[in-house]
Amino acid sequence: MVIDTLQNAILYYNLGPRFVKAFQYLTETDFTQVPKGKYEIDGTAIFAIVNEYDTVPASGEKMEAHKKYIDVQYIVSGQELIGHDWLRQQAPAKAYDESSDYWLFGEPPAFFSKLEQGMFAIFYPTDLHMPNIMVKQPSPVKKVVIKVSVV
Repeated sequence: MVIDTLQNAILYYNLGPRFVKAFQYLTETDFTQVPKGKYEIDGTAIFAIVNEYDTVPASGEKMEAHKKYIDVQYIVSGQELIGHDWLRQQAPAKAYDESSDYWLFGEPPAFFSKLEQGMFAIFYPTDLHMPNIMVKQPSPVKKVVIKVSVV
């Protein structure tokens, strides 16, 4: 996993051409003008999901992981905590859903990171993550999740 600010995105261009496209999309788009929805960047290889929601307590939430896509989660506005751990031998709480590319895990996160406006996190298939968690109380967040295909 990686956590940084979008102004440092160029440091991650060496991750490959799909990451270059993903970061260029994030830096060139005014997301204050983009409504919730799914947006194609490069077919099914790279696409964006723009979402707005109120953060929630960690209790009752589960960590997730993906097999087909790497997440680049970018905070447009607001702030949230994201729980983390590494995918090892944990037993899934919800079996892998191939059509939605996710599975859930019931173990609590090993640690949390706070993401604020202008920050992003990259989660690889080996990274468990629990996004959308409130810092002190529920608050609104606008986030873009870029899905980058691993193949």
